[in-house]
Amino acid sequence: MEGIDNEPVYAINGPELREQERCLVSAAAATGDAAVAWLGDRVEAAIANRTALPVVRFADGEYLFYSLSMKCNGLYQQAESVEAIRAALPAHYEAMRAVARTGVLAPLVFPGNVRRGRRSIRRFWKKPKSDQTALHFLDALAGERVPLDRTNFVPFYAVYAYLSGRRFARSLHDKVVGVINSDYRPEASAAWFARRGSVPKSVHVPISNRYVATGWHRMREAVLSRLDPSVDLWMVGAGIGALQVCLDVAQASMRPAIDSGHIVNAMNDLESKSNGPRLYTHGT
Repeated sequence: MEGIDNEPVYAINGPELREQERCLVSAAAATGDAAVAWLGDRVEAAIANRTALPVVRFADGEYLFYSLSMKCNGLYQQAESVEAIRAALPAHYEAMRAVARTGVLAPLVFPGNVRRGRRSIRRFWKKPKSDQTALHFLDALAGERVPLDRTNFVPFYAVYAYLSGRRFARSLHDKVVGVINSDYRPEASAAWFARRGSVPKSVHVPISNRYVATGWHRMREAVLSRLDPSVDLWMVGAGIGALQVCLDVAQASMRPAIDSGHIVNAMNDLESKSNGPRLYTHGT
């Protein structure tokens, strides 16, 4: 992607992350830059036309959640128990089908999470680490009749690149951006937009930082009742629960609602809550 410098992330987290620069793309947007432009066009059209557009990312935490693993509780508490995950899954897959029809799904699919771990002849004693988490997730989508195609797919990192870029910030100049998360700092957010040449107004709707993924049905009405109709676009930080939050907020407000997680933390000067910087969030 033009204008993106991932070196600060490699310096902190190691060069092995370079493998994630090779991501699955769609025929409609076959390069990183094309995927970012495609997403920007969709979002800006939804703002202009006042249409619902949920945009949701899926990566390691989501893959663990949908495989019923309590390891999904990494940086945040996502699920109380395996039983709670199992009870939540039907609603999650229903939400995925709805997003597939009207919005954008952005799973992380790269060589490292579609690897079968075969031994080589020269190094037979050392079996490469197997990681098929993305394959298992894509299989689950197929089994749950969630279509993934050129009309509803962008790579995971295209969302980060778009949200951290000037195009996104400037599309909100003189507009109202709504942030749904548990910890919002309006002054830091205003400075973040200003550095990108944009001065939007902001609205904050608080949400729990625990168990949104399994408890959205208990929180839903309280959050939706606080949506401000003046908002032009919603940025959501809700962990694995962002799927249902983005869908319901987009439908209730008839606006874009984007799973913005780490970007909201960066806006708040709280990258530490994301365990440091992420790929495709540093413009050159």
